[in-house]
Amino acid sequence: MRWAKDFTLTFKNLLKMSRSRSVSPSPRNVKRQKVDHLTKEDFKNGIFLAPMVRSGALPTRLFSLKHGATLVWGPEMVDKAMLHAKREVDPVTGVISYNGVSRAIFTTHPIEKPHLIFQLGSADPELAVQAAKVVQQDIAGIDLNCGCPKPFSTHAGMGAALLTNPDLLCSILVALRAAMPPEITVTAKIRLLPSQEDTLKLVERIVNTGISALTVHCRTRNMREKDRATIERLREIVDFVEKMGKGIAVIENGDCQGWEDAKRVRRITGASSVMIARGAESNPTCFSETPLVDVEQTLMPAYFRLSQYFGHVWSLTKFCVAQFKGQRVNVTKAESTALRAKLAQAKGFEDMKDIAGEWTGEEELRLIAEAIQKNPPRERRMLPSTFLTDEAEVPTTTATTTPPNTQNPEPPTSKAPLLPNDFDRPGLPPSEAPTPTPGGGVTMTATSA
Repeated sequence: MRWAKDFTLTFKNLLKMSRSRSVSPSPRNVKRQKVDHLTKEDFKNGIFLAPMVRSGALPTRLFSLKHGATLVWGPEMVDKAMLHAKREVDPVTGVISYNGVSRAIFTTHPIEKPHLIFQLGSADPELAVQAAKVVQQDIAGIDLNCGCPKPFSTHAGMGAALLTNPDLLCSILVALRAAMPPEITVTAKIRLLPSQEDTLKLVERIVNTGISALTVHCRTRNMREKDRATIERLREIVDFVEKMGKGIAVIENGDCQGWEDAKRVRRITGASSVMIARGAESNPTCFSETPLVDVEQTLMPAYFRLSQYFGHVWSLTKFCVAQFKGQRVNVTKAESTALRAKLAQAKGFEDMKDIAGEWTGEEELRLIAEAIQKNPPRERRMLPSTFLTDEAEVPTTTATTTPPNTQNPEPPTSKAPLLPNDFDRPGLPPSEAPTPTPGGGVTMTATSA
């Protein structure tokens, strides 16, 4: 296949085009085109795919970009695992695999590089830097996971455990920023702490490390997914960061279902951008103003074809497709039920061949490339003028504590204690200039602007 043989050149050209081409660009967009890498501005007015274990697989990320995601986060990768991974490139598909002993730990593709944020799990500055250097040639940015409450992340002091150790958290971010070249952004993703005052203290220290953006999952570590995200708490954090004057985007994560819902979230929170997890797990096209309906016909077959072309692990493909759901228009409930029953019994791609049709994953990849070229993700913005009105939906009073009777989804270990309310220790690094100080003798209960 000539197209396959010329794969590298083809996608280099596509990536160049995706950075330079835009429909009726505004003066601000034209200025952005001069920069060939992510900047702080790229984290503003966007709608992003959240990092998700299993569900954030390569095919899901590519379909998200095809259907309007501005940036995509990969699933959390532990630093030590990446240090021992072997990088291999498939000469036909272009898929880049970081392989462990028996399987690929992380896979990516050149077409997503300008839009890909690699999420790192670490509790050691040196290991974090080493792992980031392993993968830096294939990504646009590094994000430190400071919010995952699951044992695989917290047992070694990573993820949500870092929330109780702000000195270590900040030292990792400082080390990453110092070691990474300027074209690689460094960001962090945290959860809310039980008290608003402690959250603001932590946010201040994190912002002073030199990060390009901060994502806040609007649940505490103790909250489960079924608990409503307390997005009202974010507005005070957004205002606080804005007053620090560093131009840092604050990204909201929690209970956003798609493009239209992102407008509601931004009106309430004032967040710079919105990150979607479960909505995208159910339908990776939710980033579009017109997400696909009848996903059993419009999304599942294409996902099967691309996954098989990539040599994607069947069990992971099966898991991701099983999560898909959406509005049915032409597909009946009986047809949907029958397809999902067939999927549940399937042992491999061949068992779903009548659903996927001919294996034309190469064509699916071409269509994704063309969509990214036609509508460059980094040029696709949700500007405030599109959702702010005189009757904007804003809260009257902000909740500043964890909802009562919520249970910790995983018991805290000795390495991940619950947050002490008196961890007001000197920051790392020290502030370069005077910054807002939480409290300051003022009641911390926030009201809407």
